[in-house]
Amino acid sequence: MKAIEIRNKYLNFFKKHNHKIIPSAPLIPENDPSVLFTTAGMQPLVPYLLGEKHPEGKRLADYQKCLRTVDIEEVGDNRHLTYFEMLGNWSLGDYFKEESIQMSFDFLTKELQIPVEKLSVTCFAGDKDCEKDEVSANVWKKVGIPEDHIYYYGKEDNWWIAGEEGPCGPDTEIFYDTGKPACSDNCQPSCDCGKYVEIWNNVFMEFFKEKDGTYRKLEQKNVDTGLGLERMAMLLQGKETPFDTELFKPVMDKLEELQKVDDIQSRRIVAEHLRSSMMIISDGGRPSNIDRGYVLRRLIRRMIRHLNKLQIDLSELTNLIKLDIETLKEMYKELEQNQETIISVILEEKEKFVKTLITGEREFEKEVTKLKKENKKQIEGKIVFKLYDTYGFPPEVTKELAEENGMTIDKKEFDELFKKHQEKSRQGSEQKFKGGLADQNEKTISYHTATHLLHQALRQVLGEHVKQCGSNITEERLRFDFTHPQKMTKEELQKVEDLVNEQIKRDLKVTCEEMSYEDAKKSGAIGLFTDKYGDRVKVYTIGDFSKEICGGPHVTHTGDMGTFKIKKEESSSSGVRRIKAVLIK
Repeated sequence: MKAIEIRNKYLNFFKKHNHKIIPSAPLIPENDPSVLFTTAGMQPLVPYLLGEKHPEGKRLADYQKCLRTVDIEEVGDNRHLTYFEMLGNWSLGDYFKEESIQMSFDFLTKELQIPVEKLSVTCFAGDKDCEKDEVSANVWKKVGIPEDHIYYYGKEDNWWIAGEEGPCGPDTEIFYDTGKPACSDNCQPSCDCGKYVEIWNNVFMEFFKEKDGTYRKLEQKNVDTGLGLERMAMLLQGKETPFDTELFKPVMDKLEELQKVDDIQSRRIVAEHLRSSMMIISDGGRPSNIDRGYVLRRLIRRMIRHLNKLQIDLSELTNLIKLDIETLKEMYKELEQNQETIISVILEEKEKFVKTLITGEREFEKEVTKLKKENKKQIEGKIVFKLYDTYGFPPEVTKELAEENGMTIDKKEFDELFKKHQEKSRQGSEQKFKGGLADQNEKTISYHTATHLLHQALRQVLGEHVKQCGSNITEERLRFDFTHPQKMTKEELQKVEDLVNEQIKRDLKVTCEEMSYEDAKKSGAIGLFTDKYGDRVKVYTIGDFSKEICGGPHVTHTGDMGTFKIKKEESSSSGVRRIKAVLIK
């Protein structure tokens, strides 16, 4: 069964069970400073899991584009992906364990025709914070899962929370038996031997974990589920890896045809990073030296490095991009719509990286000349790391050049330095939900409202070409990215600042209406990321000044927000400017 068929079956199944199908949120999160990318289906829905009313109701389902950066260096093996698609269904204070489990079981066994004997499940074993989840286990028995296919595990395995704090709760996970031989007499879903593969996770959100580590009961019980599409397609098609499915095979086959050096790991890296890069670019991402731009730069450059390793001419990149878009356009129409942009961004980054390689070789020559004068035959790990960290020069290229000069590299020292670098990088990319959508207090709500005032002020001062490209809010400040071709003048910045403060002083009333997306457009509301909206939306109006489609929340009057002060205006990426501002009370 193809991935697109699985996705359609899933959405149709939950539609029949009275779920509203909502669009995927963009990969680049809106108003969430806690993550670089959308990492899970529940992430954009946090305000609704905490009790805010969703315009589409209490039962929702979607497919969500996700990107996780923790395992970039692991991509190339038979299972790791950075970009993936998550199918999910939610109950926002509606059904709970029994109905959720029944629907999951019915979808797997009836829609996907998976034999019951292929399924095993795990439930929460219980601890001081929450009792043993015998309710879920009993429902599983009732629907038809044999008792010896039900396992209990602790928080490490059967408790779900995104990061250190926020909505959370016990989960029940569903595993597929691949038919591989058991690793021991005690082989079970907790094993990493490959016999059992997790396919679906049903999280029962009953708690909120506070900053101090304590748990409080949520007023609204929620269900949040996630089913990985690539993994499900792989299993149902009887394939060994996601790279053997139709999502990757055309590009994998083309790479095999073009390569002069046979390397399955490099082919996988190129295919995976190409798809991920295209998805980020189509959602507005651009390469840079910071944050998500840096992740995109890493993905593109790692892909180019492995094209070089396969000895594939880089002039083939355009054809590979077009082939991948053709392969994926049925699932992601935005790729075809943004084809020219995707090609130009990747090719521009390729040119920059080629120059980097030239610079790196020049620096390498300087280092080697010094070492030869000292009659040394080994290049220190710190030099290899400096070439990598400062010049973006790949360590494997340093190794090859060293061998050509009759030298070796101190790989052990490099690996230690690289590991420290990786840990720092991981810590940066894993800040999940710290001060993000889960943290809705008076300050963040004021900043959220301020982005609306800023957006409209920019449009009035600079022109209607200004569109929001993303925002980032904490308790201390706001960051706002918008389309504009050049640096703003001091006079323009002062006008924008004055205009925002004028609206705050007017103490404008903020109102919210629910309406159809079409009615919202007709009313003149500004909409961001058009494809992300469902049939019904919330429109926030700030007096006679601003009207915008948004999930909320906002202040009720502008008067208490404080004084708006622009701290910095800078370039974010090509054609996109960034403003950092604060509210002073």
